[in-house]
Formats: sequence, C-alpha cells, structure tokens
Amino acid sequence: MRGILLAGGTGSRLQRLTRITNKHLLPIYDRSMVEWAVESMVTAGIEEVLIVTGGAHIGNFLRIIGDGHEFGLENVSYTVQEQAGGIAEALGLGERFAKGGPVVVMLADNIFEQTYKPTIDAFKANPVGCRLVLSEMSDPAHLRHLGVPEFDEDGRIVSIIEKPETPPSHYAVTGLYCYGPDVFDVVKTLKPSGRGELEVTDLNNHYIAAGSVHFDVQPGYWGDAGESIDAYQHTGEFVSRNGANKLS
Repeated sequence: MRGILLAGGTGSRLQRLTRITNKHLLPIYDRSMVEWAVESMVTAGIEEVLIVTGGAHIGNFLRIIGDGHEFGLENVSYTVQEQAGGIAEALGLGERFAKGGPVVVMLADNIFEQTYKPTIDAFKANPVGCRLVLSEMSDPAHLRHLGVPEFDEDGRIVSIIEKPETPPSHYAVTGLYCYGPDVFDVVKTLKPSGRGELEVTDLNNHYIAAGSVHFDVQPGYWGDAGESIDAYQHTGEFVSRNGANKLS
C-alpha cells in the first residue's frame, strides 16, 4: 500500500512562524515536522510515499527528504497543490501515484506517540472503503476545534461533525485515513464547502453513509502540531520527553 503525505496549506494558524516557510518544515524537537511524518509511514510498513505541498517550498522538502532512501523508503515522489483547495482536493492529486491501489493518507502535521501499523495491517487485509483512526480526548473544549464522530447504540460511526459546539463523543478523528482504490472517483463527486474547499469530512461521511467505514482507537498521545501555536509547542515538548512513532 502506498502513502500520501499532505504537507501543503498556508499555515495560517501558525502565522508568526510560517511567514517565510511551510509549517511542515518547522522543527518538532530535533527534526522537522515532515521527517516525523515520513518516519511514521516507514514504521507502519509503507515503502512508497507521495508528498503533496505548495510550490513555493518544494525545493526545501527535496533537500530534507531527498529520494527517501535515508528514511527507509523505496521511493518518494512530489507534487504541487497550486492553491488551498482542501484536503480532499490534495488527496485527488495522488491518483496517478496510487496506480489503482489503496492508499493511506496522512496530514503531515500529525504526531503519533505509538505507531499506527496495526491500522495499516488491518486495512491491507481488507482494502475497501475507509478506515479511520480516532484518538480519545478528555477536554470537550478541545474537541470543539476538531472533527468528532457520532456513534449509534451499537458503537458504529453514523456521522462526523466538524468543530461541534456540543461534541457528540469523546473522540477526535485524527489526520490519518485509509482508502480503497475508489477514493479518487469519490473525490470527483464532492462539492466545495462554504469556504471553497473539498473537505475530508465530506469524503469520510460519504463512506459512512455507504456503510463502509471501520475505525481504530489509537493508543497513546496524538497531537495536531498545526492546530495552534500552543498545540505546536505542546507537541514539541511531548516528543522531546517521550519520542514518537514507537513500536509497542
């Protein structure tokens, strides 16, 4: 299975730090954010990765990641998202790279304490539909800034609500998604949201409505280092003390 790392966007929530660089090039402890993301893919058993980023800083990604061999990748490719069209649009740029197979998609500002290899292995065994990774959160105020799943009485996800005023559960949808080969056809059916972007929540809700979503609850810490300055600093502090991408 191939991996797509989404490392574009304007970095507006880290604006004081991203005036001259892409947020995924910012340091998390002793290396750049994107290096942690690449390591997470390799640790999970992914050998070929596509990095999707903006054109202004693609040369910096090439200097850091190169051909990927230093990180244990068989191959790394790069492509440019010309404008901020949303996560689902960025995913759509990976259609040729996927070559008709399933993909794992990760937002490159996500940091996981433990490897998500069990999720990848489970999806490889049945690579259809969508498989999500959830993280249990203790702070309802934090959940109001995230995508939150709503469950039915049987524990199945019935919808994902983005930035809910009243979170319907204590779980957040992390920025790691596994999709079957049909995902690129589904992306083409999406309509832009009110902010003019193709939203990954709409993509995931499509699979939920079709009854083809599975999920795992990720153990350990999960941080979205691009969520805010505070989240960026907290994630860096956690990684400096505990590391990331650890095999259990």
